[in-house]
Amino acid sequence: MSFEPVYIAYALIAYLLGSISTAIITCKLMGLEDPRNVGSNNPGATNVLRTGGKKAAIITLLGDMLKGLLPVLAVQQLQADTMALTVTGISAFLGHLYPLYYRFKGGKGVATFYGVLLGINWMIGLAALLVWVLVLLLFKISSLSALVSAFSSPFIVWYFGGSEVLITATTFMAILLIWRHRSNIKKMMAGTED
Repeated sequence: MSFEPVYIAYALIAYLLGSISTAIITCKLMGLEDPRNVGSNNPGATNVLRTGGKKAAIITLLGDMLKGLLPVLAVQQLQADTMALTVTGISAFLGHLYPLYYRFKGGKGVATFYGVLLGINWMIGLAALLVWVLVLLLFKISSLSALVSAFSSPFIVWYFGGSEVLITATTFMAILLIWRHRSNIKKMMAGTED
């Protein structure tokens, strides 16, 4: 499986789309405080839920998920190639984490990560989401749910027969997602996580 020049175009478009912050735009349009300045200072759905309410959080969640889902689905229609899909998915995910429009300071990537997985294979995405829901129901900690789900995602991809490229890409995104949650991990270890 080789890297084709067109993948650069896929990656660039996906990154630029991923760089759009649903949280910041939603809060601005709804007259809410900038999520980067309140709560955990994270422009993501969980922080928006805590500081802006359910409606804004749902919009943020769906928007962030679509940033990962739509570019992958679009590339799937153009070129059903695993390398093309993973390059596109990773680029959208990196756009959310390190957005061009916001000085490369973005969210933690949970919803976008699920959007990418759903776009690549809906069963993989659904299984990863199911892990998130189950852990949340058991422990009532959103960040823990994200961490356990991210950690288990490469194994889920392997279980569903994903290629080495897809397993590697999922592992890469999972490691980044876990790294972005390092402050949450410290709080959990200290017993102060919400």
